[in-house]
Amino acid sequence: MNPSTFFELPAALLVLLFTVAVERLTELWLSWKHARWAKSAGGLEFGRGQFPFMVAAHIGLFAGILTEAGAGHRHFLPYVGGPALCVQVLVHAGRWWCVRSLGPHWNTRVIVIPGMPLIRRGPYRWLRHPNYLLVAVEGITLPLVFNAWMTAVLFTAANAAVLIVRLRTENAALRLAA
Repeated sequence: MNPSTFFELPAALLVLLFTVAVERLTELWLSWKHARWAKSAGGLEFGRGQFPFMVAAHIGLFAGILTEAGAGHRHFLPYVGGPALCVQVLVHAGRWWCVRSLGPHWNTRVIVIPGMPLIRRGPYRWLRHPNYLLVAVEGITLPLVFNAWMTAVLFTAANAAVLIVRLRTENAALRLAA
């Protein structure tokens, strides 16, 4: 994407991506705080080497949307972008529901405190990993707000590869800690 293309992007796209990026940075700060607490409580970290791949996939999501929307001259299509934007609002509300439900146990790493029981409140009453489901839905719908369907497909594939390893690691860590 050449620099002049960036300035041709719709302001609404830039505002949306900036808002989501600020939310992600807030999540990272909260995660860092919670990870410090978990480690001070005897928490053990698993799968540390996987984290950079997850970060790369998520950075790729933002870069892909900017590139595809800019270089591909993609625009908001109300019949796709409208519902995708509505789903985004629900996804982000759901992600914060996950964060609140886990409290200080929530972080972006796989850190478990031996002997600590699993949390079964909020969305965790029904699903073991609701946050990952919400991230997957976000990865499809965020690009579709501005018709960046190639990014939706590529992120979904990259995220699936990361999550296969991540879920195996996390489930094994939770079994060990129980």
